[in-house]
Amino acid sequence: MNSKYSYKKNSTNLSKILKKAFTKLLLTVIVFLIGLILVKDNPKYKNIIKENIYNKSFKFTKYKTLYEKYFGNILSIDKLNPTTKEVFNEKLQYQKASTYKDGVKLNVNKNYLVPTIESGIVVFVGNKEDYGDTIIIEQTNGITTWYSNISNSDIKLYDYVEKGTLIGEVKSTKLYLIFQKDGKFLDYKKYI
Repeated sequence: MNSKYSYKKNSTNLSKILKKAFTKLLLTVIVFLIGLILVKDNPKYKNIIKENIYNKSFKFTKYKTLYEKYFGNILSIDKLNPTTKEVFNEKLQYQKASTYKDGVKLNVNKNYLVPTIESGIVVFVGNKEDYGDTIIIEQTNGITTWYSNISNSDIKLYDYVEKGTLIGEVKSTKLYLIFQKDGKFLDYKKYI
């Protein structure tokens, strides 16, 4: 008797979640199509889109946060199994900080695993001159953070990482960080 009730409750929850996901998808498609029609018929809107998406840095995390505020998570699959959730609570640990070019050089332990300072989307993975292998994360608070001199990373472009996620290992005992907002370099002392 108890298992029938549990099965019925789970299937009802699943159908609600699927209906909600389908509704969100349908609304997204409708908004996208309306946007395409406006852009096609009006050069003013075409120039606005071109200026804000192609010529400026598009803020993925800003729109993701805004979307989740009004519509919730894109797919509410996490509601199917709410008891399993990853928890990240790693904090940045270092012995000494000193200014380096546009950011800061931190002395850390050898093979130190680097945690993210804030949640965000990975917008760059590659080599930066004077910094080495670098991962750049556009954080949900609008600040872009560079994590440099990193190896052994499984992070890929456009991954979403939670605050405290371990993104890689420092190659030596030096970790370089840069903080930027709207193209301007920020004082690292406010963020570490």
